[in-house]
Amino acid sequence: MVVNAAYAQQDWEATAVGPVHIAWACNQEEARLVHISSDAVFCGDLDSYDEICAPSPMTRYGAAKAAAEVGVIAAMGDAVVVRTSWILGDGNSGFEAFVRALANGEADGALFDDDIRCPVHIADLAAAVLEVGRLNYGEFTGLLHVAGSDALSRYELGCLIAERDGLEAGILPKASKSSVGVKGMVVRLDASRSRGLLTTKVRGAHEFTASNIVPSADSGSRT
Repeated sequence: MVVNAAYAQQDWEATAVGPVHIAWACNQEEARLVHISSDAVFCGDLDSYDEICAPSPMTRYGAAKAAAEVGVIAAMGDAVVVRTSWILGDGNSGFEAFVRALANGEADGALFDDDIRCPVHIADLAAAVLEVGRLNYGEFTGLLHVAGSDALSRYELGCLIAERDGLEAGILPKASKSSVGVKGMVVRLDASRSRGLLTTKVRGAHEFTASNIVPSADSGSRT
């Protein structure tokens, strides 16, 4: 089984074209492929998005991820494309580090309250992806949404992280994305299909921030 999670925000070739080459190679070797995509393929014009919703990207990165989905499935008809949302860890993601820095007065900026997604814990996502990869070809191929059940803004998520880490959530600066000239987007992935298919429990952010153990300050970082 091959899991492709590689991307580069500003690199079209790496994000859009590279996965197609991987799919072609997996097809030649008869290897199972699970390609990781993103909710960035949607623009936020619907209440929620299931797997039959057509991509509607608003950014170059979203367009690259959408192009990769089409290319991967065209190159390998029995591939699985897993769309997911904001990925967090046990304190190790870049966003979590930024929240701590804001709460401690060590960073400038603010958390947007009009950008909303369905955050997922990295361990839950990894377990779900591995379970998908173990399914027989006849059991599942195509698109699958794997995301948390809680739809939260960056600000709301930041408050949960601060509370988990024993920091003062009330001092976190808040702003609207529209205040900096960019439209805030509400993208809720409907993950009911994966919840019915998989035994892996994908927790919502309220649950996984309540149960996480935050690593020591010298722990490595991942996103």
